[in-house]
Amino acid sequence: MATTRTATTQWKGALLDGSGTVSLDSSGVGTFDVNWPSRAEAANGKTSPEELIAAAHSSCFSMALSHGLAQAGTPPQSVETKADVTFQPGQGITGIVLSVKAQVPGLTAEEFQAAAENAKANCPVSKALTGTEITLNAELLS
Repeated sequence: MATTRTATTQWKGALLDGSGTVSLDSSGVGTFDVNWPSRAEAANGKTSPEELIAAAHSSCFSMALSHGLAQAGTPPQSVETKADVTFQPGQGITGIVLSVKAQVPGLTAEEFQAAAENAKANCPVSKALTGTEITLNAELLS
C-alpha cells in the first residue's frame, strides 16, 4: 500500500526579503518558519529546505540500516545518524555527509561498513537524491 505525506509552505514576498512557514500537514507535528537568511547564513531559530532534507535522510537511512541488520540476523541495539546537507548559494545542494554510529553485537567493523553502504545505496531518500554526492562515515561502537 502506497502512502503519501504532505507538507505545505506559505511564502510572502521576494526571495531575499520574504519569509514563510512550512507546515507538516500529514503528522500535524508543527509549523516552522523559513526565510533566505536561515538557508544561506545562520539558522537563527528558523529552518531551511536543507535541514528538512537532512531530517528526512538521517531518519530514512537509520530505518534502512536497522532493517538490513535485523534481516541479516544482527539487529542493532542503537543507531544514531547525522546528515549534513551543504547548500551553496548560486549552486544549490553540493553534498550530503551521513555519519552513523551504532551498537550491533556480533558484527565486525567490515560487516557494519558493508551494511551501512547498502543502506546508503538503497534507502528511498538516498535514491531520490541521486543527483547529489552522498558520502558516508560509519562507526561501529562497542
